[in-house]
Amino acid sequence: MPATTNKIEVPTDRQIWEGEIATYWFDEGILVSLSKSPKRTVENISRNVAFVKQITNNQRTPLLIYLANSPVPDKQTRQFSTAQLPTIYSAMAMVSKPGLSKLIMNILFSLKPPPIPMKSFTDDKQAKEWLKQFVEK
Repeated sequence: MPATTNKIEVPTDRQIWEGEIATYWFDEGILVSLSKSPKRTVENISRNVAFVKQITNNQRTPLLIYLANSPVPDKQTRQFSTAQLPTIYSAMAMVSKPGLSKLIMNILFSLKPPPIPMKSFTDDKQAKEWLKQFVEK
């Protein structure tokens, strides 16, 4: 059974950061993001980028993101979000129900490829394995 059909458990044995659009924690050098559902805007993405930079001490890091259903952002927000990705992340693995991450990838990157290595998964263990290659030793 894919891991995403279960409720994602926020760990209790490490520091957790509660952001406006996601909850974050580190797992083996990978930043894990549990997405929340508000509509993404340039404003909340801007605040989130600053928030992630605080968490990571301004170091680019691989991201494992558990996607939530949220409204499709407008074009300006999608462009802004895409431009911000390489400033905070070295790679991104998206974990979701089958079809959701593919839809998001198509919406965000239909005209040009993603600015960082990006892959979608329905199993978080596979996603984590893929991301390990991007963890700086």
